[in-house]
Amino acid sequence: MCLNFVTFPKRIAMQRRDWLKQTGLIGLSALSAASLGGSVDAAPVPADSSVRPSKMKLSLAAYSFNRELPRNWPTPRPHEARMTLLDFIDFCAELNLDACELTSYYFPTEITPEYLATIKSRTFLQGLDISGTAISNDFCLAPGSARDEQLKQTRQWIDYSAAMGAPVIRIFAGKQQSGQSFEQAVELCAAGINESVQYAATKGVCLALENHGGITATPEQMLKIIEQVAPSPYFGVNFDSGNFRTTDPYGDLEKIAPLAINAQVKVEMFADGQLTPTDLSRVIKILKQAGYRGYVVLEYEAQDDPRTAIPGYIDQLRELIA
Repeated sequence: MCLNFVTFPKRIAMQRRDWLKQTGLIGLSALSAASLGGSVDAAPVPADSSVRPSKMKLSLAAYSFNRELPRNWPTPRPHEARMTLLDFIDFCAELNLDACELTSYYFPTEITPEYLATIKSRTFLQGLDISGTAISNDFCLAPGSARDEQLKQTRQWIDYSAAMGAPVIRIFAGKQQSGQSFEQAVELCAAGINESVQYAATKGVCLALENHGGITATPEQMLKIIEQVAPSPYFGVNFDSGNFRTTDPYGDLEKIAPLAINAQVKVEMFADGQLTPTDLSRVIKILKQAGYRGYVVLEYEAQDDPRTAIPGYIDQLRELIA
């Protein structure tokens, strides 16, 4: 079942309303929701929909070892791998984490049911959950074989995630194509999300849209996409603390935090074009104030050796979420 299932439908409906009122898009949202067969507040709400206090657990993203893991998805990247996903799972267990996030890039080119069973067994025996998976998709592509392949790979990873027991997949919006307007890119992206969420719901897997530059570079741009996605408890935001390269990244993170169903935390971020250390205390406070319930996933991208640097950051985060 999706993380935040109890609180998310109510929160996303309220947040959408607030954003739409502020941006004057309330009429457009109602129109697009109606065309999708729903309404702004039409997400299923369980009987107990009261907002509960924030609750967080710790996870680590496999992307933290991007320089050491083999890169196979979506296309192979030749380099000398010094680590496997099984090694990464063991590393997470050594840190006494609650979970690990298994980025799709590092899975074998040919993924078999036997391999997925091995991953699931290894995490279970090490006392870990799989907090989620992550893919690199592009939903801005125009209709055609390339777009069909993106949607097919997304369905594949929904199946893989369900088989491993991973509750959420981090997805991207995609890139605005040459000759394509922002509005056209948003429309195509939202259509891809709607199609994929419908399938994900049948597998009990959530899709979380990341603030990842391009057409998701600001909260306002993300809203343009979100307000065209049919409300569903299987869709939300992947809050990434390091990806808003704006004048006020912390303020922008506050705007998307109420929609978060997954949270990735980086140790560095950009503010006014300058790379600075992340105020981890401030980031966790933003999530707590938003009532976030779910995993806080450290995604380490700094230059120091991840094996020696990550444990200290995990200790900081463990203290902050307590």
